[in-house]
Amino acid sequence: MIWSYGSLLIAIALGVVGQIGLKAGVMRASSLTFGASLLVNPFILAGLAAYCLAAPFYINAIRQVPLTVAFPSVSISYLVVALFAHWIWGEPFGRSQILALVLISAGIYILGRDA
Repeated sequence: MIWSYGSLLIAIALGVVGQIGLKAGVMRASSLTFGASLLVNPFILAGLAAYCLAAPFYINAIRQVPLTVAFPSVSISYLVVALFAHWIWGEPFGRSQILALVLISAGIYILGRDA
């Protein structure tokens, strides 16, 4: 069971890496049009690879962790990605974002207590 929760955490971490990689790739792209330039961007490729690597860990996690716990737990990535986006790119992090992330965190905490 511990390995299942560890797999879930690894999947979440890889999802965060994937999201940050995609954002970094789009920020470095010469244009925002979808095309070959985006598909060969190393940051975008790394982001997509991170998502692909996350999938087997998530699949392993949901073997033992109830889906009603595992799937909402993935929202931990919202908190982490929002913090990284603020620190790396200076994206807004005001009261609305903080309140939303506190509510998400409270929900995850409540789910985790019952698991």
